[in-house]
Amino acid sequence: MKAVVLAGGYATRMWPITKDRPKMFLPVGDGTVIDIIFEDLEADDRIDEVFVSTNERFAGDFEEFLADAPYEKPTVSVEETVEENEKFGVVGALAQLIEREGVEDDLVVIAGDNLLSFDVSEFVDFFESSGTPCLAAYDVGSRERAKSYGLVQLEGDRVVDFQEKPDDPQSTLVSIACYAFPAETLPDFETYLEDGNNPDEPGWFMKWLQDRGTVKAFTFDGAWFDIGTPESYLEAVSWHLGGETYVHDDAAVENSELGANVHVMAGASVTDSRLERSIVFSDATIRDADLRDTIVDTDTHIENLDLSNALIGAHSHLE
Repeated sequence: MKAVVLAGGYATRMWPITKDRPKMFLPVGDGTVIDIIFEDLEADDRIDEVFVSTNERFAGDFEEFLADAPYEKPTVSVEETVEENEKFGVVGALAQLIEREGVEDDLVVIAGDNLLSFDVSEFVDFFESSGTPCLAAYDVGSRERAKSYGLVQLEGDRVVDFQEKPDDPQSTLVSIACYAFPAETLPDFETYLEDGNNPDEPGWFMKWLQDRGTVKAFTFDGAWFDIGTPESYLEAVSWHLGGETYVHDDAAVENSELGANVHVMAGASVTDSRLERSIVFSDATIRDADLRDTIVDTDTHIENLDLSNALIGAHSHLE
């Protein structure tokens, strides 16, 4: 069995912190968003190879990351794009990867910006027992939030209807970017695209498959975060920290009040300040400041400021 980790986006909604780094490298605890997925895939013996599907702009970043990482399965597979408007779309990129890498086995596909509360092996168990294309589905608990995703309707674990980003959601159960395809269905990617169907949203492809056969859904409780905005990243870190404060051993905090869900990374310095639900990247300096719901990128200096819901780019100097 093969796996693909989708990492080809440019995360423009999170600029400037993702302007020069893949959002999958955003820190969560001691690791990064994508580390959690790699660890799950590395541990599952059924998966013998992992392709990291990324663009030309970030290919070097992933190759450098994997060269220093303990994982043996992942290799970088490059889409020929360097800008957002050149993207092939998720389905198009997958079809190209399947052809480029000569994939002929069962295939698991996971978005690299997913933070999942379940182990990927649980999803693979479900896929193997089903023998059909599968997706993972999660109840987001809000009809307003459900408008941003593909909505699934089930009978048991079988998908009987699929709506991509509906204006009037009838439920809150959405498809997350976690899929599995039996080997015999891989040619369907090319057929779907040759018929002129939407190459971007994978939900349309899953509906196309569901209209022609059986698609099943793996549902789970717990948590799921689609890290595509500063707010969703803060929510993911808050969930991971569970209301606690995480200060790296190499960070310096003096005469400061750190509230819930604060992450201070290595080399950062926080002095005479108050932080609440904020993330301070490595080598940043915070002095005489009050930060709430704020992300401060690396090597940034903030002094004598109150900031709320701010996103501060790397190497900035604000006082």
